Amino acid sequence: MGSPELVIICHGFRSSKDRIPMVNLAAAFEKEGISAFRFDFAGNGESEGTFQYGNYRREAEDLRAVVKHFQGEKQCIVAIIGHSKGGNAVLLYASWYNDIQTVVNIAGRYNLKRGIEGRLGKDFQKNIEQNGFIDVKNRRGKIEYRVTKESLMDRLATDMHAACQSIHPSCRVLTVHGTLDEFVPVEDAMEFAKYIPNHKLQIVEGADHEYTSHQEELASIVLDFVMASLYKDKCVSKTSLSCSKTDKLIDSRL
Repeated sequence: MGSPELVIICHGFRSSKDRIPMVNLAAAFEKEGISAFRFDFAGNGESEGTFQYGNYRREAEDLRAVVKHFQGEKQCIVAIIGHSKGGNAVLLYASWYNDIQTVVNIAGRYNLKRGIEGRLGKDFQKNIEQNGFIDVKNRRGKIEYRVTKESLMDRLATDMHAACQSIHPSCRVLTVHGTLDEFVPVEDAMEFAKYIPNHKLQIVEGADHEYTSHQEELASIVLDFVMASLYKDKCVSKTSLSCSKTDKLIDSRL
């Protein structure tokens, strides 16, 4: 990892750091001379542990551990970027810690109470109370993952509204969302825009949740936002642990 400037990229729900959107984003930054670090949360991809349906707070703390590691290595972290559930992780991180000035939320979910029935069934509350868990199966009837009562309660207790309002105004946040997202409705992105103090909203016409046919557009939007922030928040030196502001941040709320 040659560059002292670094972006950290988090993936989404039950996906890995090697998914196409994450790989393409990393490549776009590396072309600009900025290192990119992609990692898997516990129970996902190559990481050990058990996958959890909820555990939003734990994943934000996992991100904290990664940030602290690279700060200890004298890296200047210019942005944290999250896709889907990773978008929630970076926003929660920003609501707790004010040490990263640029945050990108790609297709994160604002209302965590929504979307559960579609995955767990209409009687999910009754079933999880009776059994303590629900096994989610694919179309062939094979179990893909288990949702425990504890992890479900964690998701229901995670308040993204409060988190958005807790993000410091000095932190610039970009939300990117596709109009044809099949998992998280585009309305969630508009809710983020209402409550995050220093926010820019970018809606991508025709994009699905994975930006299947919009990879270049996604990379261009995210790269432009982060590079603009980098020019505003210049690193004091290549060995600095933080960035100092050279200009006032622009309030880009839509």
